[in-house]
Amino acid sequence: MDKKRIRLWDLPTRVFHWSLVLLVVASFVSGKIGGNAMVWHGRCGLAILGLLSFRLLWGLIGSTYARFLTFLPTPAAVLAYLRGQWRGLGHNPLGALSVFGLLGLLAFQVGSGLFANDDIAFRGPLHALISSGLSERLTGWHKLSVNLLLLLVILHLLAIGFYAHAKGDNLLKPMLTGWKEVDPEQGPPATGGGPLAFSVALAFAIAAVYAGSGAWLPAPAAVPVSAPAW
Repeated sequence: MDKKRIRLWDLPTRVFHWSLVLLVVASFVSGKIGGNAMVWHGRCGLAILGLLSFRLLWGLIGSTYARFLTFLPTPAAVLAYLRGQWRGLGHNPLGALSVFGLLGLLAFQVGSGLFANDDIAFRGPLHALISSGLSERLTGWHKLSVNLLLLLVILHLLAIGFYAHAKGDNLLKPMLTGWKEVDPEQGPPATGGGPLAFSVALAFAIAAVYAGSGAWLPAPAAVPVSAPAW
């Protein structure tokens, strides 16, 4: 059966994906280096917050295959996929589980990082809003969950390799070009997610970064300096 070439992934989704890859790598490296690199670790965290916020809204108002409802991994969809009966486009049900897992864990990483405080080289921009005890717990969870994030990333990469070599399905190419060769009955090309939807999602992301940066918090009161007795 002849294949047809359709638009699968829109440009904002692709930019989000590869920007997230770069920022996660930069965050991991800067966090391991520590010291002055923690400044960049925090900046990367805020950038990831912006990306995740954009993706959250884009998953509701973006183009067809970027919307969460099109790849929601329901039990019926997962079962159909395991039986070889799934013929959809975009993320398959197992891939969708990976996507939601990675996005959820990254959201936790960013959220906990905003309130983290290691008392040495880093203070999250919102750490002053909570108690020191809670900040310390979040800092610990933030560090521990990195291991789970690495595990999910490795599994994600292994799945991409498996599909490329075992099934002949190159998942990376459509995420680079936006186009995919599919069977005629698989589905229509992506629609929706125009300039207005992009502007709304971008504005939401900018607002999220502003809120997470703590720029709206009042400046800490200056510590009074007592004059010498003489």
